[in-house]
Amino acid sequence: MVTITANISGEDLGGVANRVAQAIKDAGDPPPRISVAARGQIAPMRQMLDGLENGLLLAVVVIFLLLAANFQSFQLSFIVVSTVPAVIAGVVLMLWITGTTANLQSFMGAIMAIGVAVANAILLVTFAERARLGGAGSPSQPPRSESTPYLSAAEAAIEGARSRLRPILMTSLAMMSGMLPMALGLGESGEQTAPLGLAVIGGLAAATMATLVVLPSVFAIVRARASAKSRSLDPDDPLSGHYVSPVRSAR
Repeated sequence: MVTITANISGEDLGGVANRVAQAIKDAGDPPPRISVAARGQIAPMRQMLDGLENGLLLAVVVIFLLLAANFQSFQLSFIVVSTVPAVIAGVVLMLWITGTTANLQSFMGAIMAIGVAVANAILLVTFAERARLGGAGSPSQPPRSESTPYLSAAEAAIEGARSRLRPILMTSLAMMSGMLPMALGLGESGEQTAPLGLAVIGGLAAATMATLVVLPSVFAIVRARASAKSRSLDPDDPLSGHYVSPVRSAR
């Protein structure tokens, strides 16, 4: 057994692990009955990153399925989840600008940013869909009548973005402001948790812009030819083809 140790002060473990793997690859195939194994912290680090990547993907899939069950529409679920790439792009850009590596803290920050971004997207899409249907299904409004006009998908998207502009900005700015001290890495051991704050700020900044600018366009395109009828079998749903009005049920 030949053990090689090195001091990696000032270097990140992921970069060193890649350089070690490249050096082993450049050395060629080992002789017969000889194996090469990298021990220490490299194996647990790779297992942790693989688990976080799978967890992030699983979180997006679960969110999509829950939204599909809630909205009873795969189109609306796709519109909401379309903000996730913006979150990931914002996180990667922020980490690249600040020279921060992808680690446990930054992955946790990305998952937190995705949660807030999806909540903002749900808010906008819900109000845009209600506006498209003339307010039908809204808790604060009665079921749609024949005199209530429908809005086009583009008009509904603009109305949803306009009506939810302040709540979305308030939620995002509050989260980003709360993460600012952590992102600055102030205090003892602040540098260890700084990637979490940086990931949240970068992801939410990009997601907020995408939610208010790109998401309405996606809604207008995807829901341009959508029907006003719901596929629900609930007789209490005003948009369902099986809806039974209280007046007709009383008779």
